[in-house]
Amino acid sequence: MALKVRGIRLPEHEEVVLQIDGEQLRTASAGGHDDFVVDGGWLLPGLVDVHTHPGTDKPGDEFDLTLFRQHMVEHRNAGVLAVRSPGSADRVSGRVHDDIDLPRLRTGGQWLATPGKFFAGFGRDVTEADLVDAAVEEAKASSGWCKIIGDWLPGTPPVPLQVLTAAVDAVHSIGGRVAVHCQTAEGCTNAVLAGADSLEHGLHLDHTLLPRMAEQGTALVPTFTAFAKTVEQLGQDVPENIREWLRSGWDGLAGTALAAHEAGVTVLAGTDSKPCGDIVGEIDWLVRAGLPPEVAVGAGSWTARSWLGLPGLTDGGWADIVVYDADPTVDLGVLRRPSRIVLRGRVIL
Repeated sequence: MALKVRGIRLPEHEEVVLQIDGEQLRTASAGGHDDFVVDGGWLLPGLVDVHTHPGTDKPGDEFDLTLFRQHMVEHRNAGVLAVRSPGSADRVSGRVHDDIDLPRLRTGGQWLATPGKFFAGFGRDVTEADLVDAAVEEAKASSGWCKIIGDWLPGTPPVPLQVLTAAVDAVHSIGGRVAVHCQTAEGCTNAVLAGADSLEHGLHLDHTLLPRMAEQGTALVPTFTAFAKTVEQLGQDVPENIREWLRSGWDGLAGTALAAHEAGVTVLAGTDSKPCGDIVGEIDWLVRAGLPPEVAVGAGSWTARSWLGLPGLTDGGWADIVVYDADPTVDLGVLRRPSRIVLRGRVIL
């Protein structure tokens, strides 16, 4: 007996009937003695968190495989069926990439940090002279991504444009992609001019660079969730200039995300925060920034999947489906209440 799914597929807003064929989907029609594991509702190809770091709770922690699995289950149970981990304290891909119980994983190897940037010993410390080779190594050891810490705090020089450009070009030459952590104005500028595939955070991003980002396909992942918590928890132990820099960056982040969208830049949803599984909160931040609800939901679902090279709910695509009782592009709150979750053809919820 064929297992089938019937519902309204997003973003097309059209009713479809799909048959689960192992881990794949096939276009089907209703009839016969079908067993509908889903019959009605709104169908998404799973939510996506494009910036999450499962396996550690806080900076400086060693990677923990048991914690990694816990974090990934938290994602899965919230309907997040694909994640990108742009940087980790460990090269996790080879050990967990095909775990059938966990969401699809796209990794970026270990963080690459040059002297004076990032949390000491958290990731892979390299010199500027070694950055190009290290970027290629991490891209080859992961899902084709590498993550470069392009800048750090104000007053700390970012990775020089020439060095960053050479690293991006080298990774691109092997078919890989580069995510760049950038928060300072100069760091963001260098990431864009170097041709990075994604800007992670983008605080203090110069808006005049947005047309170039759109033209070359550089995405913006603003990670509102993480910065909302950071700014809320700022204490007097943080130097005043850092507090002001963070607050001003936060105050401008919504405007940057909206301007990026209006300029044609792909804006994506990533939490960079714990607990895992709260991508809906990030989608809500995008809506509050002014992005249309359908664009915001796509940023945490079908748009993110397409950008990562993952299939949607199509013939031959993966049998990864999250079902909702109402249209999430109309009622964002329903995203927190999936009625059915199917991962790799197996019913999870």
